[in-house]
Amino acid sequence: QVQLVESGGGLVQAGGSLRLSCAASGSIFSIARWYRQAPGKERELVATITRGGGTAYADSVKGRFTISRDNAKNTVNLQMNSLKPEDTGVYYCNVFVWWGQGTQVTVSS
Repeated sequence: QVQLVESGGGLVQAGGSLRLSCAASGSIFSIARWYRQAPGKERELVATITRGGGTAYADSVKGRFTISRDNAKNTVNLQMNSLKPEDTGVYYCNVFVWWGQGTQVTVSS
């Protein structure tokens, strides 16, 4: 059993940046993903990173968000730039079958 803990969320103005981190209690040498869920909407996949560092992004965040990982430190990060109000939501880290508790991101216009 691996526990995932997200951090780095907060309130930011449109155009600003935030860096989310996901810290794992054990090895997470597997595909890792960041999801988000806006109020009243379904959870959506935002970014994926493979064990080897290959990445993929939702069209809505491409060019603005960057997912990265440090396998030695068991962390997965999401750098979010040029944030928009529509990026508001709870962001969740996912590795294999494990999920974090989520971190709130609020972008004001």
